[in-house]
Amino acid sequence: MSKQRICATVFMILLILAAPTFISAQSSSKKPINSAITEWLQLGPFTTPYPAFHDEKGKAMDAAGLLLFNDINIKKLAPAAGRIAFKHQGKEARWKSIRAEGAALKLESDPGLPSITYLGVYIDVTRWTQAKLTIKTPQVYSLYLNGKRITQKKIFSRTENGKDQPKGRKVTTDLLLETGKHLLLLKTVHDPAANTDWHFNAVLYFDEIFAGPQPPKFSLSPKKKMSVSLLLDGPKVSAVTISPDATAAGVCIRESQPPSDRYENTFNLYNLADGKIILSLRGTNFSVPSWSPDGKYFAYTTSDNNDTTLWIVDRTSGETIPFLKKMNDFGSFTWAPDSSYIIYSLSQEGKKDIKGFKKFKNMNDRLPGWRTRSFLYKTDLPGGYCQRLTTGELTTSLNSISPDGKKLLFSRSVIDYTKRPYSYTQLYSLDLKTMKPELLWEGPWINSAQWIPDGKKLLVIGGPSAFGETGINLPKGVIPNDYDAQAYIFNPESKNVDPITKEFAPSIDQAIIDDKEGIIYFITGDKSSRCLYRYDVRSRNFLRIDTGVEVLNQFSLARTKPAALYSGSSATSPAHAFFINLKDYKFRIFNDPGKQDFTDVAFGQVQRWTFKNRKGIDIEGRVYYPPDFDNKRKYPCIVYYYGGTSPVTRDFGGRYPKNLWAANGYIIYVLQPSGTTGFGQKFSAKHVNDWGIVVADEIILGTTKFLKAHPFVDVSKVGCIGASYGGFMTMLLQTRTNIFSAAVAHAGISSISSYWGEGYWGFQYSAIATANSFPWNRKDIYIDQSALFNADKISTPMLLLHGSLDTNVPPGESTQLFAALKLLGREVEYIQIEDQNHHIMQYYKRKIWTKTILAWFDKWLKKQPEWWASLYPE
Repeated sequence: MSKQRICATVFMILLILAAPTFISAQSSSKKPINSAITEWLQLGPFTTPYPAFHDEKGKAMDAAGLLLFNDINIKKLAPAAGRIAFKHQGKEARWKSIRAEGAALKLESDPGLPSITYLGVYIDVTRWTQAKLTIKTPQVYSLYLNGKRITQKKIFSRTENGKDQPKGRKVTTDLLLETGKHLLLLKTVHDPAANTDWHFNAVLYFDEIFAGPQPPKFSLSPKKKMSVSLLLDGPKVSAVTISPDATAAGVCIRESQPPSDRYENTFNLYNLADGKIILSLRGTNFSVPSWSPDGKYFAYTTSDNNDTTLWIVDRTSGETIPFLKKMNDFGSFTWAPDSSYIIYSLSQEGKKDIKGFKKFKNMNDRLPGWRTRSFLYKTDLPGGYCQRLTTGELTTSLNSISPDGKKLLFSRSVIDYTKRPYSYTQLYSLDLKTMKPELLWEGPWINSAQWIPDGKKLLVIGGPSAFGETGINLPKGVIPNDYDAQAYIFNPESKNVDPITKEFAPSIDQAIIDDKEGIIYFITGDKSSRCLYRYDVRSRNFLRIDTGVEVLNQFSLARTKPAALYSGSSATSPAHAFFINLKDYKFRIFNDPGKQDFTDVAFGQVQRWTFKNRKGIDIEGRVYYPPDFDNKRKYPCIVYYYGGTSPVTRDFGGRYPKNLWAANGYIIYVLQPSGTTGFGQKFSAKHVNDWGIVVADEIILGTTKFLKAHPFVDVSKVGCIGASYGGFMTMLLQTRTNIFSAAVAHAGISSISSYWGEGYWGFQYSAIATANSFPWNRKDIYIDQSALFNADKISTPMLLLHGSLDTNVPPGESTQLFAALKLLGREVEYIQIEDQNHHIMQYYKRKIWTKTILAWFDKWLKKQPEWWASLYPE
């Protein structure tokens, strides 16, 4: 080899070694692209003298010590030009924009004292991107990505002879950037003794595969889209309460503590007159305070392992006393109407079989803890005398206390395998003086009951069949969907039943009685929303109350004043707490814990879109658009559905976050097929004995019509996703159509018969879904409509997700379909989430699970497999 060729070869090797290298799922030979960061947001510099005695022998503190000291909460910084970050030595510290001179950013420093400054810049990527950031500076610094430190340089750059190296040295850091906006933050310290300038040179390198058509770009704007961290992190309203006289109100805020699976609750009780905090609780093991009806006291519980203490607070004196101390297996408690006593429950563990063996008493005995029974107790105020009220073979559950406080209304559930739904409810009245129980009613499909103010009648919530045919609003012979809850006024003495919501389409989720006004407030499932209705018992009129939210969560009524506190969210608005005047129905935001986190977040539009099915019935739906939607572009699309008996509501976030998917560049189509509640009994009854055929055909028809009506959607890049019954629908759909290019089924049912027998609630759910139909008399449902028995028809790439401890839909439902599709040579992946049940609850696992779904769709609908490969390398 010639001398010239040797030199050329050596030069090329050195050139390759000097450039950042990439690992790409498609190619590692793509040309790297570099982009220098020339504009920054700066906070500071702040002159920061070393602490006293910093130069003592063995305790010396230098610039690296200042660097490592957490002087502010990095995670709370949200740089924006002119925005105040905090106060430093009594002065407002604001972010300002600065520009590099040429390639290097030069910073001002104090010639005699150390200085600290923060530099921020946003990186916006429209796809999952692997990049490298190279920083060259002689000074020490820490580099943070989205609030998490990813690298640091703790020593000054020196030459080989120990002298300062004015230009510094390069440090390269790997960056894995998911779709969206990311904050790069530098904390750097200048030490005047180092005898070097304070300057930076930062360059981002990325493979050309990540460049087009919209390459990564730098920005000084904090405006961003929905992200996984916004979905899971930050404070969220979890409960609300208001005093009977509407003079005090409380809000409980829940906040995750990443990266752990822990969370923390903060409850603040406010004086509504001046906004001052009356009580503050913090931790994880306390209950939201419950008011005594006279408003003089409130009570709450704290727990330590299995020991619970009931605390009572005197509002006048402020005294807090432990009323019931260290109660084992404590359940819940309820105040008497006159505040003179409290009813509480304690549980009692059932008898076990021979160690290592279990003889099932019945189907329900499969449920962990089913043998445990709960009973009622009474404690008087102020003395604390306690009395046991119930015992027996069955759990007794408190439903209500009579207005005069003399009787309890409780229920017991009795197993009866001779007829649907294989159990029935007994409603009892218990005279607290004689301790004599009186059976008021027994029957199936009853959810709850409470006394109305006259003390003679009951308000009962139950299915259309709860009182025979009285509550059914269907043609003769049509079996109702008994998940479609109705409200009844029931007279136990005459047995007269008034089905007050028989002609009312929304389903009843909760009922709150206004003792003074003869009004019932119903929280209802109303199509895609959860709404508040006012029902006047005398006029029998329903009035829908505007609450300012699309989905109402909690509702707390002031008992002696026309006011309430509630929480709720909407499709593009996180949950807030609201105060409402129930005379003029004016409401205001009472607490907005996510205000700071969502100040800079942009959401796309959410629009209603319906179509008519083959019978001419309107099928409700909606579309989520990306925040930067452009109708001239072509977008991939995700179709989401449940298909079971519950509607997909317009609440914010959740386990299947449509806003997050839209922020990742997808059009999201959500539809409510036939059979769901909240649209009237005729609509919900279509769920019975269908098990997916009508629903599947409506999803296929709706998707086809949607694509035709929305030309900006790429018909070759349409995916679908559902969970539980929706997971079953995902599996079934792929046996009936090939319009989808990717599918995701979480906790899906592949064989209806195995779910019917193995799922803890399978046979009970089927009491409605397949009323009077069983594997031995309806093979057309249990076999023909199961994806497992039609697996050879599936050609769509499918992702199966399942919690390893799922007791609702056993993991075997995914396992057996995975086996079938693997043997058939189909594109399928199966990911089991360890130690999780039907829902993925642990923070870290839910985070990865959420990203897994997006990565799967990116792989098949965007032809971008890199994110998936990074999560699940071969």
